Amino acid sequence: MSRFYEIEPTAENYWRAIILFGRNSASYKFALAKTLFDFQSLGKTQITLEELAVPYAAHLCEHLKKHPKQGTSEQSTFLDKLRAFNQGEIEKDEMTSHTLRYGFINVLDAFHNVHGTEIGIRFFIDERNKKNAIQLTEGFMRLGEQQQFANLVQETESRWQLVEAAWENNLSRNLMLVEYEEESCLLMGVNAIRRTTVTSARPALNGYQKGRCFYCFREISVVLGKEEIAEVDHFFPHMLKQCDSRKPIDGIANLVLACQECNRGENGKFDRLPSTELLERLFNRNEYLITSHPPLRETLISQTGNTTEKRQAYLQDAYNCSTLRIGAGGRKWQPRQQGVAIF
Repeated sequence: MSRFYEIEPTAENYWRAIILFGRNSASYKFALAKTLFDFQSLGKTQITLEELAVPYAAHLCEHLKKHPKQGTSEQSTFLDKLRAFNQGEIEKDEMTSHTLRYGFINVLDAFHNVHGTEIGIRFFIDERNKKNAIQLTEGFMRLGEQQQFANLVQETESRWQLVEAAWENNLSRNLMLVEYEEESCLLMGVNAIRRTTVTSARPALNGYQKGRCFYCFREISVVLGKEEIAEVDHFFPHMLKQCDSRKPIDGIANLVLACQECNRGENGKFDRLPSTELLERLFNRNEYLITSHPPLRETLISQTGNTTEKRQAYLQDAYNCSTLRIGAGGRKWQPRQQGVAIF
């Protein structure tokens, strides 16, 4: 998975590697990430653990109100104290004290590790032994000055919501699929019992495309109100259902983010079938999702196959089917490239 950030080794992509591919046994990583965002906006670089504990616990408490399960373990002394605070059973001082005692045991050590290896950039330096604090690095502070920063904030929250959905549905026993609801632009969790809202589709997908249009690599945004707002597009057009109604057109494997020009501009894609070069790009993007953890990994495997060969065959079959629907003379679509190929 190092290819994800080594192909364009920017701070944004190292950050995305942590959020998208780091292991998730509890939600502490996401809460810490959001807390670092808080201090970045304040311009503060040296942060004592006492200062860190308050917003860190607050982010966790806010998520616990909606999603009581915040980890894979059945028991957690730390999370139990946060739940007690939410229920008014303990005061803020006691909650903060327990956060200092239990809340940072592993997360500060493991934050920069992805698949067992520390990434090539640090966003904070652990100074607990000398100053009982952490020091935000220059690289992290510069990250806040980048155009993609607002996207990273939303991507972190969206990834947290996806992982929560996986925990709540206990994927080891009850597979939950993730599908797209076009009218609301939301990703929905679907299992044998119910259908529930998980998160917005744009920030959930944007990190895997590194903030670029899937088709032309132009920079896009997931922040509403921005002119370059990303649009969710179906790689295989709806005509595929005419060939095989079982193909999950609204499945996560068929969804990409596109700029407005590629999606519906003068020379946009509309219902045309993309080129085989873009088909290969879709496969690579989906493999990033496979390397990520619940629930997108399980969804992709369920929809497209449990081996690389099966997933390749699945996409090729869908492509062949779509080609038949547009006819032998149908022209494949590919836009002019607007940026560097980075995924």
